[in-house]
Amino acid sequence: MTQAAKETISLLISGAWVLTQNEAREVFCPGAVALRGEEIVAVGPMAELTARFAPARVLDYPQGLIMPGLINAHTHAAMSLFRGLADDLPLETWLNSYIFPAESRVDRDFVYWGAKLAIAEMLLSGTTTFCDMYLFSDAVARAAAETGIRAVVGEVLYDFPSPNYGPPAAGLAFSEELCRAYRGHPLVTVAIQPHAVYTCSPELLQECGRLADKYHSRLIIHLSETYQEVADCQERYGATPVAHLHRLGLLGNRLLADHAVVLTEADMELLAGSGAGVAHCPESNMKLASGMAPVVELLKRGVPVGLGTDGCASNNNLDLVQEMDSAAKLQKVRYLDPTVLPATATLDLATRGSARVLGLEGQVGALRPGLKGDLVVFDLDQPHLTPLYDPYSHLVYAAGGGDVQTVVVHGRVLVQDRELLTFDLNETLARSRELARGVSAWKDLNCGAGKCR
Repeated sequence: MTQAAKETISLLISGAWVLTQNEAREVFCPGAVALRGEEIVAVGPMAELTARFAPARVLDYPQGLIMPGLINAHTHAAMSLFRGLADDLPLETWLNSYIFPAESRVDRDFVYWGAKLAIAEMLLSGTTTFCDMYLFSDAVARAAAETGIRAVVGEVLYDFPSPNYGPPAAGLAFSEELCRAYRGHPLVTVAIQPHAVYTCSPELLQECGRLADKYHSRLIIHLSETYQEVADCQERYGATPVAHLHRLGLLGNRLLADHAVVLTEADMELLAGSGAGVAHCPESNMKLASGMAPVVELLKRGVPVGLGTDGCASNNNLDLVQEMDSAAKLQKVRYLDPTVLPATATLDLATRGSARVLGLEGQVGALRPGLKGDLVVFDLDQPHLTPLYDPYSHLVYAAGGGDVQTVVVHGRVLVQDRELLTFDLNETLARSRELARGVSAWKDLNCGAGKCR
């Protein structure tokens, strides 16, 4: 084929390996991905794509592994500014004695810069999409749109007043306005996000369900995270949290249950029959001693499962590569079986699985023509990644977020050779340190063994 006959594209990325994560699990070695604007137009052997296309730009990584961008199915981005604020505590104490009091003082500026700090961490460790539940969610949406990362955002809704919107009714109105503001946005999707069954009345939960139906959005909630939550729900409503949502008519394919650690057999059957998804956050669950989610059993029942980090106050990082390693090993320990949740299935959780539970499977989660150009390149030219026999094994058990070299979202290069291209990292770090001094000044908050310093 002559140069004149070649198809014009905007970007060709080639590497030693391409893991497509498509239905056939195609792997190309060496391989390449061709993009035209924000869309993938071809994935295949490097020689074939080089002969077929005339790219405006080429990124070649002779020792690189190209794969779909990682998708963080559950986090609280602005809590990056609370990292290390309160550790080694039970969830109820951590939340009620430390996090809720701290959050009562945050404002829109705090959330904006905290979100940018988190986005920097996520992009540099290979996350191209994140799902965020937090206060002042319009600031999170703004940060995502400005930096170029893909995001599902939603305002956390409670029965009690919020420092953002005030009373619960105003929270519903705020969420509805956010849905309208970002309708059709190429990167930002809005979800309706009641906090939990223990912080939201049945009436508020049903209002949230109606709003999610109205805007065809995801309904996302912390659910069955701890044994205490389940016991309290049974005492108050005579049902487990899953059964409680079922009675309220809220279990369905719009629902995403964050954590889902403490589940009965009946709960799992209800989830499977409803089409609801689960966001699994193993490191947060371990750190807060919430328990081990029955991921293997959920997958066997056909329940869609994605992978999340939770927020930096309970993890304490946003490295989804590290989270994959923890997820795989924790299930092996839970079932005392080294064969469960193998590397291929674990990588599915962080790509295809997370895309599915967020309703984005038609856009991201794999590398194939027609999907959006969201991908990452891992640098394999590292002692801990040499030699390479099985790329899936290396990604789950050997690699770390620091091995990510280049990141592309929506066809746009956001990170190249570990340099953030779309915003000023030094400015973000400086503003974050300044805001942290304000957190340290909140003397009525206990920090670890003593007062805030």
